[in-house]
Amino acid sequence: MEIYHVCRVAVAPLRKEPSDRSEITSQLLFGDRVQLLEKTEKWCLVVTHHDNYEGWMDYKQLQKIADVQYTDEQAYRYVTPLQLDNTLTASNGTKYYLSPASTLPYYENGFCFIGDQKFEVTATPIIPNKSDFKSNIEQAAKFFENTPYLWGGRTLFGIDCSGFVQAVYKLNGILIKRDASQQAEQGEMVDFLASAELGDLAFFDNEEGKITHVGLMLSNDKIIHSAGKVRIDPIDDQGIFNSELGRYTHKLRIIKRFV
Repeated sequence: MEIYHVCRVAVAPLRKEPSDRSEITSQLLFGDRVQLLEKTEKWCLVVTHHDNYEGWMDYKQLQKIADVQYTDEQAYRYVTPLQLDNTLTASNGTKYYLSPASTLPYYENGFCFIGDQKFEVTATPIIPNKSDFKSNIEQAAKFFENTPYLWGGRTLFGIDCSGFVQAVYKLNGILIKRDASQQAEQGEMVDFLASAELGDLAFFDNEEGKITHVGLMLSNDKIIHSAGKVRIDPIDDQGIFNSELGRYTHKLRIIKRFV
């Protein structure tokens, strides 16, 4: 079995089971690398390179690559910027419309490559740099404002709470895990909400004490998060207050700092 592959479509669903009816647990974006764990005629079980996440996907959405292409980290530094027009043109003239934070493998002089396929890149891609984190993180987060909530989503057309902070962090040079409960195990603890700063991540738990939600702090009393849509809400020691609903919607558990 050929193990190493790259996502060759703009966005591909990762599913819980090998069926088109199965729940979408995450998505692959163009240029995301995976390793195959299992394969049937149509379906394959993969594990992602960027966040070690497992799921089933349609094999036709992948392009096989050599192991040296898979492990060449320098080849995957460029990503699509915070803008709507991230169009790629394939060599046959067809278009791909990418979301921000998609990876452009082997980008050079206006072209990127997946295996032996060549794509013209119209946008000016970026190499994310965490040294500019504090000056860029707010603008990056607010770019996704009003994006609808979508369980498992990672794009401008639908994003979940942990996919949102993961994308915004990736655009600013920091790779974090996929789910809120996994992200909560990373970073350094911030002792008090009053000490929270722009860019910190706040985590929220349910009645059983399981972490089920995450948002990005804009200050120590405002948070941007994906709940219904990506929105900005006030936060205090109890949690997130939704003024439209007139009640607290998420109970604060911990705050973590990554920079």
